[in-house]
Amino acid sequence: MTRPLDVRTEAERATRVAEVPSDVLHYVDGRFVPSADGATFETIDPSTNTALATVAAGQAADIAAAVAAARRIFEDGRWPGLTGRERARVLNRVADAIEARDERIAKLESLDAGLPITQAMGQAARAAENFRFFADVIVTLGEDAFRVGDQQLNYVVRRPVGVAGLITPWNTPFMLETWKLAPCLASGCPSVLKPAEWSPLTANLLPEILEEAGVPAGVVNVVHGIGEEAGAALVEHPDVPLISFTGETVTGQTIMRAAAASLKALSMELGGKSPVVVFADCDVDRALDASVFGVFSLNGERCTAGSRILVERPIYDDFVAAFAARAAAIQIGPPGDPTTELGPLIHREHWDRVLSYVELGVDEGARLVAGGSRPDHLAEGNFVAATAFADVSSSMRIFQEEIFGPVACLTPFEDEADAIRLANDVKYGLAAYIWTNELRRAHRVAQAIEAGMVWINSQNVRDLRTPFGGVKASGLGREGGRDSLDFYCEPQIVHVATAELPVPRLGAAGPP
Repeated sequence: MTRPLDVRTEAERATRVAEVPSDVLHYVDGRFVPSADGATFETIDPSTNTALATVAAGQAADIAAAVAAARRIFEDGRWPGLTGRERARVLNRVADAIEARDERIAKLESLDAGLPITQAMGQAARAAENFRFFADVIVTLGEDAFRVGDQQLNYVVRRPVGVAGLITPWNTPFMLETWKLAPCLASGCPSVLKPAEWSPLTANLLPEILEEAGVPAGVVNVVHGIGEEAGAALVEHPDVPLISFTGETVTGQTIMRAAAASLKALSMELGGKSPVVVFADCDVDRALDASVFGVFSLNGERCTAGSRILVERPIYDDFVAAFAARAAAIQIGPPGDPTTELGPLIHREHWDRVLSYVELGVDEGARLVAGGSRPDHLAEGNFVAATAFADVSSSMRIFQEEIFGPVACLTPFEDEADAIRLANDVKYGLAAYIWTNELRRAHRVAQAIEAGMVWINSQNVRDLRTPFGGVKASGLGREGGRDSLDFYCEPQIVHVATAELPVPRLGAAGPP
């Protein structure tokens, strides 16, 4: 369904732009600073492809200054030396400050990243919960002790590793920045955050939030810039022992190569091409709702999107028809409109890429059943109609490769074995979704699919206590709950003798 584009008066446009800072600077050691060499770039409104703000473009010198600030506060103990309870109080104040700005955060996120405003509001709420959750974890998490009879007591101490480099993606920037910052701060590690260059605006709110909450200067430093410049300098810096990265797989491989020289610890959540397996015995209406939401929410720009929808043959034709009808009815429009369900893609470059995959799908022989082009009523901006291909074979590139946009591939399967084969027939392994009312089959298929996370009869609803991450080309390591703290902390095992243990006395007998 389409509707006329909302017409804004010049005054409305000016008010909208006035919410955006004219200059976005780095935040280093508690101060906003420009790039050392004065370099900048522009962030773009994806609805119009016009400039929103000028952003400082960080280079190696800017990263070095930020790392030095973080390392100073790590070594003097002002942050890692606090008790868990003291850090938790600060994290809860950060959450309060985020909640007080939820509408402002959501508007900037919607404007800068193109997210529908109703979905952006949900991201702001989740960001606050990230801090509350890890505040709870840090005060309730115990440490292990092992008693060896009456002879020895062994205990494990968690120690923050050091300065963490956090590199975040552009699709849900503020929420994913907090997803990394919250456990990092809870663990006692200072950080250097490199936000995505395509959506940097909400990161500019972090300094005032952190200062209001009482986070000391130097604990969190923000350096904007291009990945190949600022990001690469952060990965290569010898005083950064940890890198947490969320982004696409090729960039992850580049980071791994660069990090190998100094043996950095890596946590990387990379690409995905997640299957939705729909068996004929399931609640088809709920499976349809979840499938449409899973691939078209957040403009289809989500790593866990269920972009390959595998449907059992007896219900395949009816499911394709219903899915196509729902895709065609999705409301597409300006992201600030509360009725919008699908907004513009993040950047013209990405828009070109997504449409090239649509063209490729047609050329490969897939059947286009919905969308496939710019909506007629949206002449400017990076809009793509909700798109669905049917009869997609596993050999097609649109089945194999991550598109990261509002493009769904529907494929029939014959039986359980065929469903598992198709689900696993890609290089990725991040998420999977299974719809069936047969309990034993649900467990069998879930454990047979190569994915780090599987949902049964559910859309993507995740408990913050559970590990998040994938297998194969979808990444390495896990974040979430205790797993996040395990990444930012290293265990030290202390062995204490509680009895007079016999010590072999080499050389005690004297010379032969």
